[in-house]
Amino acid sequence: MTADPLRQTLTEVLRGGQAHVGLETALAGLRPEWRTHRPPGLHSIWQLTEHIRLTQHDIVRYTLEASWRSPPWPDGYWPENYSDLSEAAWQVTLKGYHRDLQDLLALVQDPQRDLVTELPHRREHTYLRQILLAAEHTAYHTGQIVSLRRALGDWPPQRL
Repeated sequence: MTADPLRQTLTEVLRGGQAHVGLETALAGLRPEWRTHRPPGLHSIWQLTEHIRLTQHDIVRYTLEASWRSPPWPDGYWPENYSDLSEAAWQVTLKGYHRDLQDLLALVQDPQRDLVTELPHRREHTYLRQILLAAEHTAYHTGQIVSLRRALGDWPPQRL
C-alpha cells in the first residue's frame, strides 16, 4: 500500500468494498447453474461478468498502449449467452478480469506516474479518468449482478 491518499483511495475503489460490493463478493458462492441463467430481457451473470472483463481490458490497453484499437460496439463488449458454459470458460473470464485489475492497480501504485496528466497518446484523457472509468463501470455492472442474485433468491451468498 502507498502513503499517497489518492493512490490508496483509488486502490480501494478498484478492489471494491467501499461504497459498493466488489465483484469477488458479488460472485462469491454463486452456483454454476446460475452463471448463464438469463431472465427475460436481462443479461446473465456470466454475460455481465464477461462484459466487465472485456471493457476493463479495453480501458487498460487503451490507457497503456498507443497502438491499441478498441473493439466494435456493442459486439466487442457484449458476449452471447451460453447455456453450456464450461468451468474453464468461467475461469478464463475471472482470470482475465483479475489480470487486468492487477495492471490497473500497478498503474495506480506507480509513484512515477502523475495520475492527473494526459495520456501521451490520447491527450483528451488522463490516467485518473481512465482509472475512475474502469472502477465506475465495474461497480455499475456488479450492482446488476447483485440484483440478479437477489431476484434468483441467491443473495446474500452463504459465505459472506
